[in-house]
Amino acid sequence: MGKGDQVTPIIAGAVHRARSDEDEALSGQFKLRQRKYLTCCGCAAALLLILAVVSLVLAFTVFRVKNPIVGMNQLTVTRLEMANGTLRKDVNVTLLADVSIKNPNVAAFRFGNTTTTIYYGGSEVGEGRTPGGKAPARRTLRLNMTLEVVPAKLVAVPTILKEIGTGALTVESRTRVEGRVKIMNMIRKKVVVMLNCTITYNVTSQGVHEACWRHVSF
Repeated sequence: MGKGDQVTPIIAGAVHRARSDEDEALSGQFKLRQRKYLTCCGCAAALLLILAVVSLVLAFTVFRVKNPIVGMNQLTVTRLEMANGTLRKDVNVTLLADVSIKNPNVAAFRFGNTTTTIYYGGSEVGEGRTPGGKAPARRTLRLNMTLEVVPAKLVAVPTILKEIGTGALTVESRTRVEGRVKIMNMIRKKVVVMLNCTITYNVTSQGVHEACWRHVSF
């Protein structure tokens, strides 16, 4: 056998082994990159899932808009004048209402002008207004509201003299508070709170008793 015939198969085998080693290295690199890619995708998916769960929990707990609570703490009749067993028509009846707005939310509750209307026998006989404001987060805001009742409108109701003769006068008040709660510029909700009260004034003792109930709508 000649010298050239012995060298040729040795070179071919070396080239074959070199190519096998190169293919194996490339395959290993591909598998390593594939594992890294799958690991990154898995971490990203897990992170997104955690963020989604945290956001959902916050939305139903901390960031959930809760009902503001409007209450009538005290109502005082500061002026009521009578003559000959009935109300004087030339002097308005003045009531001072101590109203509170409790805000249980993590953001401020901003509300517009508030109006309280007084009714007697189904007829509107007076009202009071307060300017808008802001109830801070998780705080209670106190408002002093002056209500003016027109005696001429009271006396125009046929049952007024009979009721005053019993020593008590019962009227109704309706307060509407409309505002918004905005949390981190993401959650904005309009809230309307209605506070309805039945107010009984004792003519003899000049004491006032009120019973109130609330209705909240979004």
